[in-house]
Amino acid sequence: MQQKTAGSETAVLVSLDLGEPDYAESLEELRLLAETAGVSTLAIIEGKRQRPDPALFAGSGKVEEIAEALSVHEADVVIFNHDLSPAQMRNLTSKLGVRVIDRTMLILDIFAQRAQSHEGKVQVELAQLRYLATRLVGMNTDMGQQKHAVGARGPGETKLELDRRKLDKRVHLLKERLEKSRRHRQVQRRARNRGEVLSVSIVGYTNAGKSTLFNALTKANVYAANQLFATLDTTSRRIYLEGPADEIEESAQLPTAARGQEVVLSDTVGFIRHLPHSLVAAFRSTLEETIQADLLLHVVDANNANRDAQVAEVNKVLEEIGAQDIPQILVLNKIDLQDVAPGIERDEYGRIAAIRLSAKTGTGLDDLRAALVEVRDAEAVEEPVQEWHPLNN
Repeated sequence: MQQKTAGSETAVLVSLDLGEPDYAESLEELRLLAETAGVSTLAIIEGKRQRPDPALFAGSGKVEEIAEALSVHEADVVIFNHDLSPAQMRNLTSKLGVRVIDRTMLILDIFAQRAQSHEGKVQVELAQLRYLATRLVGMNTDMGQQKHAVGARGPGETKLELDRRKLDKRVHLLKERLEKSRRHRQVQRRARNRGEVLSVSIVGYTNAGKSTLFNALTKANVYAANQLFATLDTTSRRIYLEGPADEIEESAQLPTAARGQEVVLSDTVGFIRHLPHSLVAAFRSTLEETIQADLLLHVVDANNANRDAQVAEVNKVLEEIGAQDIPQILVLNKIDLQDVAPGIERDEYGRIAAIRLSAKTGTGLDDLRAALVEVRDAEAVEEPVQEWHPLNN
């Protein structure tokens, strides 16, 4: 357990084993989520149940155990590794005398902290409002004053004055703003399509190394860290895949048709188990970059023992947003942590199925670049391109 430090929030985590196969991994993720939110974990209360208690989720005996842990450790908040109903949250708050939040609320709080762009902030607020809409009665009425408390960042009840009409009006306004962003992205995509530029989106489980890979390929400076949800805002860059460095610099002054193999690469938000549906819905305009891609680079932490389950979770979200039929290449990242050689793996038809590399050290990046060129050549529209010549322009 972590030690209580001055100025930081402290929590008791609660996780019940309801027979799900990923219980241990889910609990470890909850601990990491709390850490990412800036909360110190003082105690973890576990238990087994066949099904949640309708009133308290954990049952009266377990709630007494939680109350005792709160008394011993003087924690500020209780965080459940589950989704709580409004009634359960209200009953638990009354019984325990401290703020009680669930896994979804914790993730929303992290997103509220991390959103940087205007669009990202709008998407997070929309997700929070949709969540609050069903829980206004079940939460503390003084939440609006707790601006910097975990689970209380964002709108808050006092600010909304429990006025559902005001909430609905705000949701409508945020949806309009996101629609404008969506139309702007559509214009950008149409321009790329006219230029016949391959669109590639990097997807994957949170903390798999997506932003590190994006930076390695584009020489960008996107924030990358060993923590959950380091990236929320989609970032796109054009990259040139062929020729030595001097040719690349010269080609930047030429029209698209004269530059050779260009690709638009997009970095996207990471996925996680039980990703809140309100977040998926709110981030749909950003995730459209993924839906409209020609190819997905599905980044996997090859050093993670639960990588197969993480791949399945990502594919589940991709199906939810309608991106399940887009071709994928698995990028088995972090081979520097294993005794594994870089290389390309192909399926029985000779198509590229996976690439082993380390985005951190750069090992295997040439294989990935070659794979993108191969895909670009296969996808190229066979139309005559007018040869570019400086005398013709």
